[in-house]
Amino acid sequence: MIRSLKISKNQRVSELVEHLADTAFNARRLGEAARIYSEMIENNAFIFFTLAGAMIPAGMREIIDGILRNGFANVLVTTGANITHEIAEALGCRHKKGSESADDVDLSRKNINRIYDVFIENDAFERIEQFVSEIFQNIEGEFASYEILWEIGKRLKKSFLRTAYDREIPIFCPTLHDSILGLHLYIYGRRAIYNPIKDIGRIVDLCFREGKTGVVIVGGGVPKNFTLQAMLLADGFDYAIQITTDSPQWGGLSGATLSEAKSWCKLKENAKTVTVYCDATIALPLIYAYVLDKR
Repeated sequence: MIRSLKISKNQRVSELVEHLADTAFNARRLGEAARIYSEMIENNAFIFFTLAGAMIPAGMREIIDGILRNGFANVLVTTGANITHEIAEALGCRHKKGSESADDVDLSRKNINRIYDVFIENDAFERIEQFVSEIFQNIEGEFASYEILWEIGKRLKKSFLRTAYDREIPIFCPTLHDSILGLHLYIYGRRAIYNPIKDIGRIVDLCFREGKTGVVIVGGGVPKNFTLQAMLLADGFDYAIQITTDSPQWGGLSGATLSEAKSWCKLKENAKTVTVYCDATIALPLIYAYVLDKR
């Protein structure tokens, strides 16, 4: 039965999200996603968290850190861009409120880069280059992406990269080479070899862990595929949540339904799943607030 949504003064965010599960459309999906995520945690599922899109520039870095710090994910898979912007923030280079209607030629002349309605100055990338060049020049051997990111994380004070290093949580970045970090690794890492096949071996091993497994997919793209394809060799995920603004009829992976993933045996036949069609900058904070309160 549909439950009329009642908002009260001083209502907890978790109570609001709980009520959403008894409404309709994507409000219901969001509430169901929060419940499934909470169930994953309660059942000690091994949780893979994938993060695509410009989530760090959009202000989601503290949420990602909280998810890792509180044990709400055991693995993070993300993009080189998100890692780059996380390093910028950790070094004190802040993203600033901008406008999507700004004059981009004028911004370029002022050494400002735009990510929709977010601005970041070129100085940030100069700081990143100075920071990572010293690291890349002094590491030697063959590395998976998560090992490179641990090397970076242990040299930062406040970052989800540091949290991952401290807790030995692998952060896979299968698009590391497709980022500014990849360029710097090429320029400065003369004795460091990035071997993406090591990433595949490690994530496949993690898929074969005993017990239940779950996946939380924010956006789609390479992080989603990299994680789901690893489960092809195992038994499939028991739980899956997806937050996306893409629709399935165009045939792209970011809009592909979780039901479709069952046809590939990436999810178990009886896996608990839900897709929330919503901007992740809205849905993710609400879901995180729910599971944080429940735990």
